[in-house]
Amino acid sequence: GWLGMAYAWLPFSLHLSKGGVKLSCTNGHLMCAGCFIHLLADARLKEEQATCPNCRCEISKSLCCRNLAVEKAVSELPSECGFCMRQFPRSLLERHQKEECQDRVTQCRYKRIGCPWQGPYHELTVHEAECTHPTKTGNELMEILDEMDQTHKKEMQLYNSIFSLLSFEKIGYTEVQFRPYRTDDFITRLYYETPRFTVLNQTWVLKARVNDSERNPNLSCKRTLSFQLILKSKISSPMECSFLLLKGPYDDVKINPVIYHFIFTNENNETEYVPLPIIDSVECNKLLAAKNINLRLFIFQIQK
Repeated sequence: GWLGMAYAWLPFSLHLSKGGVKLSCTNGHLMCAGCFIHLLADARLKEEQATCPNCRCEISKSLCCRNLAVEKAVSELPSECGFCMRQFPRSLLERHQKEECQDRVTQCRYKRIGCPWQGPYHELTVHEAECTHPTKTGNELMEILDEMDQTHKKEMQLYNSIFSLLSFEKIGYTEVQFRPYRTDDFITRLYYETPRFTVLNQTWVLKARVNDSERNPNLSCKRTLSFQLILKSKISSPMECSFLLLKGPYDDVKINPVIYHFIFTNENNETEYVPLPIIDSVECNKLLAAKNINLRLFIFQIQK
């Protein structure tokens, strides 16, 4: 009834006073871009048509449009600083939070030698006067710097591994499009699969699933995708490969590159499901809200 609709609309209406893109359904009801994407993703998971939380009319990327008048009006409203809670004109808020607010979060200038302190700007001077890191011995600082170097080394190893793979003789890549399907179970589950494609003269398929195929991923705030690579061709000898998925050339989803490794044989032609390294659930919702998921796959064949 109307009470349930009001409760459904409440979380979304709370965002309207914030800046950013505002969208209208065909009846003029407003929602912010983040809530709009979340509604589309939820509908995909529940195999339903996405609807406006207010009037229940259908919503989609083609049916909804930006409401520029509301965006302009909201941009002129006073907004609250997230640190000191004072009200400022929205046009001045960013500068205030970055440069002027005495409560903005800042870090010790000795962070580069391992000081973990962070706190409000007005406490910075007192902290730096008492910070023990400048008085540490050379040996103590070397231990701290070694830990920091190890973290940096792990990051560099990933990029060096990618550069090393790019020197391989046999490299293949292609754009892949995951399409949504439903299982034939009594309680259907959403999964994704690509059409067959050819890379390195072999035929492949990719499959993906949401939250490792849990029963009701639409009830979870945390959303993840995992995928597996399947070799469909018959091969005469084992095929050792490294592979990774990245965003496609026209998508803005944020994916951290991860290199996976597998030896394909005729008897063992499917990898385990491995995480698609999307940075968070917000990015995952962007993919789920889309009609299809478009990514780019790289496969590197390791020669013996």
